Amino acid sequence: MSEYAEAKRMETAALLSSGWYARYLWVFAAGQLVLVPVSLLWHGAGQAVVFTVANMLLVGGLSVYAARQRVVRRGFGLKHGLVIGTWGAVFGAAVVLGTRAFRDDPAFTVVAAVACALPAAVGAMTERRAA
Repeated sequence: MSEYAEAKRMETAALLSSGWYARYLWVFAAGQLVLVPVSLLWHGAGQAVVFTVANMLLVGGLSVYAARQRVVRRGFGLKHGLVIGTWGAVFGAAVVLGTRAFRDDPAFTVVAAVACALPAAVGAMTERRAA
């Protein structure tokens, strides 16, 4: 089999299997709907423990899931970097604003949780279209 044929076969396998990343992103997005309210509305040691454990379960579970995947499609690294980088900027802004300007504000917390889920949700939707 030529190198070109092998590369084409691998790319086809990656595209057929790329649905795993959309599922990964949907779970990450859903996790934001829990983690953001915990980080903004709860305070003290209990909040720190719940946030840490929930975050460890989410990130740990997703990392194990991702590591078990056999293939990734072309451009995966760039896309994942953009999704997670955007999420990080939005989450950081949400925490700063939510603890300084909108402390204990449920309306802001809802908007912040949706905003934090949005990068992963958009990534998941576009991943389905790319597959």
